[in-house]
Amino acid sequence: MALEIAPSIMAADTAKLGEECETLEAAGADRVHWDIMDGTFVPNLTFGPDVVKACRKYSNLRFEAHLMVADPDKCFLSYIEAGCDSIMIHVETCPHLHKSLTAIADAGASPGVALNPHTPAVAIAEVLSLVDTVLVMTVNPGFGGQNYIASVEPKIAQIKRMIDAVDHRIDLEVDGGIKLETAVGAVTAGANLLVAGTAIFKHPTGPANAIASLRESVQHE
Repeated sequence: MALEIAPSIMAADTAKLGEECETLEAAGADRVHWDIMDGTFVPNLTFGPDVVKACRKYSNLRFEAHLMVADPDKCFLSYIEAGCDSIMIHVETCPHLHKSLTAIADAGASPGVALNPHTPAVAIAEVLSLVDTVLVMTVNPGFGGQNYIASVEPKIAQIKRMIDAVDHRIDLEVDGGIKLETAVGAVTAGANLLVAGTAIFKHPTGPANAIASLRESVQHE
């Protein structure tokens, strides 16, 4: 699979999120990654569906919502209605994960499952047939700008082997501390989709150069 870059809009200038979405599209991003936090499952608050809806008209890029919330069943439909093409929910928050993923697909969005760094790969083994994306966290979720946890890489490789045994395409996405120095490890382990926030929005020469540099850093992997 070709490498895709999904910039995390959480690291953008929140006073002009619509313009930032436009910038990302012009810069060569593949998706816009929305970190949705509720202050309960993770210690931070971010974007409600109205914010996502307001930004939808500024970009034709795929919008993906990463729901870091205690009860995703209560809110995922609002984010689909706001314009999100894919919804990722955490295995740690869903007592009926099969049912939740099926409901997302039935609502017309692409379902995905996310795992915290400590959660073993086996936790998603029974739902791989239902998802289009597996999101592996390489930081503990809740804040941007954290350091990449390299010890998660064997789990990324394990999940890649699990994905290869499934008969449909599943993107293997990695989120947390992704920058030039860490992207190679994630891609070598099997990731084909990288979420990056600070490394893109705080790049000294802008998002376009940041995205190009990330792609170049892993082009031989």
